[in-house]
Amino acid sequence: MKIATWNVNSLKVRLAHLLQWLEANPVDVLCLQETKLTDDKFPISEINAAGYEVAFSGQKTYNGVAILSKLPLTDVVRNNPLFPDEQQRILAATIGGVRFICAYVPNGQAVDTDKYAYKLAWLASLRDWLADEMRAHAGGGLAILGDYNIAPEDRDVHDPAAWAGQVLCSDKERAALTALVDLGLTDAFRLFEQADKSFSWWDYRQLGYQKNKGLRIDHILLSDALAKRCTACAIDRVPRKWEQPSDHAPVIATLG
Repeated sequence: MKIATWNVNSLKVRLAHLLQWLEANPVDVLCLQETKLTDDKFPISEINAAGYEVAFSGQKTYNGVAILSKLPLTDVVRNNPLFPDEQQRILAATIGGVRFICAYVPNGQAVDTDKYAYKLAWLASLRDWLADEMRAHAGGGLAILGDYNIAPEDRDVHDPAAWAGQVLCSDKERAALTALVDLGLTDAFRLFEQADKSFSWWDYRQLGYQKNKGLRIDHILLSDALAKRCTACAIDRVPRKWEQPSDHAPVIATLG
């Protein structure tokens, strides 16, 4: 089974890219973030035609998440029931006995702002809910994929000194991500030897991609049962080279 996550930064703009990517990379499960579509505008027929069932939770202009699957999706849950929120950032479904959670973690804007406080509260509540979900799905395992808007370590940042203490790299954000991992989750990407300066996001400005001035903020976290099955994990930089791309690249994990 191949599973993947991709922040498409507007599915309306990037639908052709998504379909092109799926044709070349027919993953079994794909979690999307920043679809930026209300539910009535979601391209169900196009995705069905590509061979996927889909669950989605959207809103106008901002946020929005979706899970595409070659297998049926059951027990679909929108949002974290422990954190009432109008922003559509969480979607969960069971696929082939495995619990999948698609997450779009808030950006946080800047340290010590209201949006930063919201991010930390959102992550704390996510941890509480994840603990419940992991207990409920201990048999089949759980994977939480998405744009976490957190670079876990300095090696996940192109210029650690410049980013030190900044949003996406601050100590409190990293501690919140560690708290998720400490539930018994594993960063699939770090199960394997990876090239230095491997990133999943690059700013559109100042030739960020061309100069590889990026961050690794898109992650696939696996419960122990799934981590033991994981045989590969990689970032696919190819779509970032396409015309009018998302600023994120897909991350793919293979489960044996």
